[in-house]
Amino acid sequence: MNQERAKNDTTVFPFGSRARVCAVACLSLLLVLSGCSRFMHPKAAEYLEQAKGKTGVETLTNLTSMMEATLPEARDPQAYQAGLDKLHDQFHALKDGFCDVTEEQAAHPSYVKAATIRRETRTVFHRLWKYRDDQALRDAHLDLFATRLQELRNALQAI
Repeated sequence: MNQERAKNDTTVFPFGSRARVCAVACLSLLLVLSGCSRFMHPKAAEYLEQAKGKTGVETLTNLTSMMEATLPEARDPQAYQAGLDKLHDQFHALKDGFCDVTEEQAAHPSYVKAATIRRETRTVFHRLWKYRDDQALRDAHLDLFATRLQELRNALQAI
């Protein structure tokens, strides 16, 4: 009798376990999509503030310069992790910086190219992070990342 009552008793947990799991998953997804990088990468906000320009595009251009200056630190065979961490935070700042672009700037055809290149740099950076312990692969991905940053800078300067 007590087991049957416990099955039907919904006063403690009115929803089934599937509903709870779904709710937790939805909340987690909402946090991730709403910019949890501010929680996980607090230095990104500092880098974004340091790179602040008169316009959103100028801020993005400053961030690309900042990231290019960090690339040699990520190439250091002994202390590469600190450079990669710094580059990682700057990369999140770049992602957040795209939110500051005005509608007028975003309407420019070069902005579409810049947004596409930023997505490509994301892929390159993820592979760089995956192979960060292998010097040869890290250098190859850093070279590709540097090329994409230069392409991003050129696209931004055309706006």
